Amino acid sequence: MDENKRKHGKLGTGFSDKLQPLEALDLSKVKSADDLVRGMGKCAFGARNVGEAADVLEAMVKDKSCYKVLTLSGAMTVAKMGLVICDMIDNGMVDAVISTGALMAHGFVESVGMRHFKFDWGMQDEELYEKGYDRVYDTLELEKNLDDVETIVNEVLGKVDSEVLCSHRINRMLGEYLVKKTKGRGVLRSACERNVPVYVPAFTDSEIGLDMALHNVRRKEAGRPQLAFNPFLDLEDFAGHIRAAKKIGIFTIGGGVPRNWAQQAACYLDLINSRIGHGGDFKRYNYAVRICPEPAHWGGMSGCTYSEGVSWGKIVPKSEGGMYAEVFDDATIAWPLVVKAVLERMGK
Repeated sequence: MDENKRKHGKLGTGFSDKLQPLEALDLSKVKSADDLVRGMGKCAFGARNVGEAADVLEAMVKDKSCYKVLTLSGAMTVAKMGLVICDMIDNGMVDAVISTGALMAHGFVESVGMRHFKFDWGMQDEELYEKGYDRVYDTLELEKNLDDVETIVNEVLGKVDSEVLCSHRINRMLGEYLVKKTKGRGVLRSACERNVPVYVPAFTDSEIGLDMALHNVRRKEAGRPQLAFNPFLDLEDFAGHIRAAKKIGIFTIGGGVPRNWAQQAACYLDLINSRIGHGGDFKRYNYAVRICPEPAHWGGMSGCTYSEGVSWGKIVPKSEGGMYAEVFDDATIAWPLVVKAVLERMGK
């Protein structure tokens, strides 16, 4: 240590460099989820990440010029997080959903009144197979549930004649079925009622995608024309919403194809301009939050770290007003906390 600096008061005090002081989490002062999350934001490690994520989500939701995208991967609906998604849709926190197909399939099971069960660790996977149980981590999906969903999908698609389909149109039809036939809450029901499109980029890699394939087999055997599926209708529809928005924000659970597909839409619009010469736009996400138990590895998590997102032109850098936060935690823990805190800030 330079003694001259110490003697002449050159050492920083923290406040002299406008650093934010931390505070001990005082549970005696916590009266709500928002109190808890705000207090966590003044701590360190994962607690601070949760607090920062809530601040970014709040800013994104309150920005009326922002088109808000929710991307979902992992077994979130079979893990019983479906109503958290509904809450985000129903309270205007989401303008579009991009998801894995499995997540929508398990959510549809729940929406039509079927149940998932806690896995008994005394049961072996061979026994589960014989009894028609599909294990998803520590939770069980009944194969009969998926059989019953296929019956519904077959019924819904049976009313379509020659329309070229895509994932968001099929999810819209399933949402309309839920509105007409069920009374409980559900992701696709909320999305239908709030006119929020639900895109599944890897649609054939899902139970409902296989259900459509089976439906076409049935149509072929009955002598009916098979239904066509064009995933580029999803891309163009989503890109149109992004193009029309003044600002865009993304809230990500996990990573995978949904996250990358959402982020590359900005690149797609830029490439239209640079390679076609007209008709595109240069857009970057102004707000971004990711909740995932895996740390952000360079080049990993199918959608890049946020610092890489800046270099790829997907994310607005903080120096230009961009806001982003990453929470390295199980989404079933951090996600409800963040959403509930922001709902309380919204007066919900």
